[in-house]
Amino acid sequence: MAKLVLSLFAVSSTAEQFDFFYLVQQWPGSFCDTRQGCCIPEAGKPAAEFGIHGLWPNYATCRGGRGGGLARAVLGDSALLSVAGLGRRGKCWPEYCDDGNSLQPWEIRDLLKQLEQSWGTLSCKNRRSFQFWSYEWKKHGTCSNLDQHDYFAAALALKAQHNLTAILAGAGIAPSDDQTYFLSGIRDAIAEGTGFKANVECNRNADGETQLFQVYQCVDKTGKKLIDCPLSMNSKCSDKVKLPVS
Repeated sequence: MAKLVLSLFAVSSTAEQFDFFYLVQQWPGSFCDTRQGCCIPEAGKPAAEFGIHGLWPNYATCRGGRGGGLARAVLGDSALLSVAGLGRRGKCWPEYCDDGNSLQPWEIRDLLKQLEQSWGTLSCKNRRSFQFWSYEWKKHGTCSNLDQHDYFAAALALKAQHNLTAILAGAGIAPSDDQTYFLSGIRDAIAEGTGFKANVECNRNADGETQLFQVYQCVDKTGKKLIDCPLSMNSKCSDKVKLPVS
């Protein structure tokens, strides 16, 4: 029995099973224009363009249980969760797949300038970008089947392929404190500019007005190619939204 447990655990830990990535980019003006506000990171104010929030492995179908497949059938829930640590997995995405695999600065040293420009933090809880990257790596990157350097390089390369700010501007959707835009126009502009359908998420500003917050582009399991998003999501959006000045 012990050998079977170890064998099943080895198989399950060889590679994380997921269906696609979300490349999540957020609009800094919408992050800051809320009741909570924002704080400028140590590296300075980010450019007025979409910045990376994360590269997140995701399941195409949310799972009713915590996974486990054959191992669950053989061992039962309690034994499997104890041996394999599967209790930490989310239902719609894997997370925290290797708690001991902390981000090391030297692994991404050649990417630091790009990361500061494209993947900064505006959170007042933590103004140090490296701690933000470390969190994203531990929660999502450890489930990506990529090493530390390749994970961050993949996100940067995907962002560089398509400038969302320029794509929206080309469709007449530019940052404004007064103008509102049809959500359908934003979706169509992104699909036309990138060649693939994406999901969007909204939040509300301090006055309760709906604004475009994040764009979720879907990426194949290699982390290299955009795909049409296989899932819709609760966007928290209205028919018309704002894109506030950063």
